Amino acid sequence: MRRGLTPLRRAAAAAAAAVLLPLPALLAASAPAHAAGYRYWSYWDGAAGGWTYAQVGPSMARPADGSVQGFRFAVSADAAAQAAQPRTPADFAAVCAATPAAEGSKRIAVVVDFGVAADAPAGEAPPQDAPRTACARVAPDASAAEALAAVAKPLRYDGSAMLCAISGYPRQGCGEQVAGEPGPAAAPTGAGGTAAAEPESGSGGSGWSGPLAGAAALAAVAGAALWQSRRRSR
Repeated sequence: MRRGLTPLRRAAAAAAAAVLLPLPALLAASAPAHAAGYRYWSYWDGAAGGWTYAQVGPSMARPADGSVQGFRFAVSADAAAQAAQPRTPADFAAVCAATPAAEGSKRIAVVVDFGVAADAPAGEAPPQDAPRTACARVAPDASAAEALAAVAKPLRYDGSAMLCAISGYPRQGCGEQVAGEPGPAAAPTGAGGTAAAEPESGSGGSGWSGPLAGAAALAAVAGAALWQSRRRSR
């Protein structure tokens, strides 16, 4: 009669099955029940009048004349659909109507949303309640970061070139993890995007290190369990 699996072999089989799951499933399995959020400036592209989370950092983006670029400070979860977008429409005409086109330059509508008080670091408050808008006139090859610097100084970056502060807000901190689930203020109001803390170079501060570490640990457990099972069966 065939013997049933020993507890060790059952653990090995379960671990092996987990390792064979697709990466998204592993990330979901390794995530805590109440995922933490991250307090950061996210970067958005306002093409076609709607907000889309930018796929590159603002120093890499070269928006064309007539573009709208948005920045939003909030506590958002580590998931694409939960990043908080700017709370004002991406309307180039409304922002740059008083700034005529000029040869040798381009106009970029910049929207800076400082977020809500609930998302502010301890001891600080958003500089203003409503999003700030400005029309940046910059060189034809200027990046989104240069357009932002033209209208919203001072900016602050960390050692990995992550955008930490716009117009001096916040005074300190940069993409830090915030315990517990983000509140209602962090929920998106429309199209979502990558909920990464937006570094200048792209995905360096994405916040995936925790889930990936969990997946790696799960793989290590699976390997050890399988090795031990085979060793005992010899």
